[in-house]
Formats: sequence, C-alpha cells, structure tokens
Amino acid sequence: MEKLQAALEKARKTRTGQGAMVPARHQLQARPAETVPETDALWQALAPFEVDERRLIDHLVVTREAGAAATPFDILRTKVLLQMRQNGWKRLAITSPMPGSGKTTIACNLALGLGRQRDLRSILLDLDLRDPSVHRFFETEPPHGIGEVLTGAVPFARNALRYGDNVALSMARHPETDPTRLLLAEDTVDMLDAIEAAYKPDVMIFDLPSVLVNDDTRAFLKNADCALIVIRAEDTRFAQFDTCEREIAEHTNVLGVVLNAYRYGDSPREAN
Repeated sequence: MEKLQAALEKARKTRTGQGAMVPARHQLQARPAETVPETDALWQALAPFEVDERRLIDHLVVTREAGAAATPFDILRTKVLLQMRQNGWKRLAITSPMPGSGKTTIACNLALGLGRQRDLRSILLDLDLRDPSVHRFFETEPPHGIGEVLTGAVPFARNALRYGDNVALSMARHPETDPTRLLLAEDTVDMLDAIEAAYKPDVMIFDLPSVLVNDDTRAFLKNADCALIVIRAEDTRFAQFDTCEREIAEHTNVLGVVLNAYRYGDSPREAN
C-alpha cells in the first residue's frame, strides 16, 4: 500500500511539472452563452428514460441527488470539471489497470453528478465493448448498440437515450467480438467528431476497458483529451498502476488517479 501511495505522489508531481499535451484539434473555444435551437431540438428528440432511485443505489450509483453519499463523487466532479475547463478539454476517458477497480461505477456517478449542473450537457459512452455494463447499471437497453453507431450503420439519435434534460447515454446491447477494429478505425474518429459538433456536449465521458487486459484502450486513447485512472486499494499492484500510467501518458494527458475502496477513511480517496 505504501508503494502505491508513493506512486500516486510521484505521478502527481510528474504531471505538475510537464506541459499539457493538447492536440491541435482539441484547442477548443468556449461554448456560446446561448445554445443554438437546432442543438436544443436534437437533445429533446433523444428518447428519455428513467430508473428507480433504489435500483441506482443497488448499483452504487448515488449522485442523482445531492447528499452525503454523493459528496465524494461531487468533489471528484468539481475537480475534474475545473481542470478540464482550464485546459480546454471536453473528452474524458475513464479506465483502470485491471478489471474490478470500479471504473464504470465512477463513470456513471460522474455522469449523473454532472447532470445536476443544469448549465452543462454530458454524454457517457460505453466503449468497454468486450464486456459492456453501463446498460446494467441503469437497467435499460437501447434499441441499437453503440457498435452500430461507430460503424455508421445507425445514427447516434437512434442509439442514445436521454437521462433528464442534459445527460445522454450511448450504450451497448451485447459484447463485440472484435472491438479493436472499431476503436482504431478512422470512421470512429469521424463519428465522434460529428456527435460532438451536432450535440455540443460540455463533457464526453468514455468508459473504456482496463488497460492491461487487451489493446482496446490503447487503440482509442488518441481520441481522448485526458484520462482518469481508477485503482482499487489492496487489489491494484504497484507494477500494474505504474505500467498503466506510463502507457496512458504516451497517448493522452493523465488527468488524475482515483483510489477506490479505501477502507481506512470516511470515503474513497481521489488523487489529482
């Protein structure tokens, strides 16, 4: 545990001392004070859905309403949002070294926490295509899978579901047998750019696979402005975190590290 804490501190100091890696296409302008009517109409046209609060809590998604349970995630939301705004970033990847660290739980809570900011619009995309789970967290299934969107077979509007007024979820229906071909494809780059241009989200969250289990996340990270690494106390090994952090840093900016399931305090800890 001491090695892991030392690694977090080292990663923080390293990131503080180096310049931000911002691709030219991500030098973003601030959103106009008023959203164009066409964008409003596109959001309203997305099929709405709802899920019972108790069902969300069963899946440890606790940020629909403010409260003690939501506070650690709200702190994470604020720190993430402020740092992304400071750097002009919109696309956030969430991943982990190995499965079971809680990355999808973090992604879902972050999306609903952002949803309580009425002046923001957020899109959560489930790109853990070998083992998609966002649809299980929200206990709903889209009419078409996100894989069909990435190939251009189905428009985003026929896949995405709207939660409240300002959160959209693009989910899978079933696992993909060869997801790397989708995540590496230039068609995916074009599709994501088209979604961002049409729906003008303030934040796009990508729930990605764990880095060390396959090459899917490596294939996709070029499309993200930054990445949040989720590690699990007592489970994630120092070597796993170190390798994961270095590989992510080769492709995008490491926004921070979340230490999940930390048992020796009042709440999960977040290092940034």
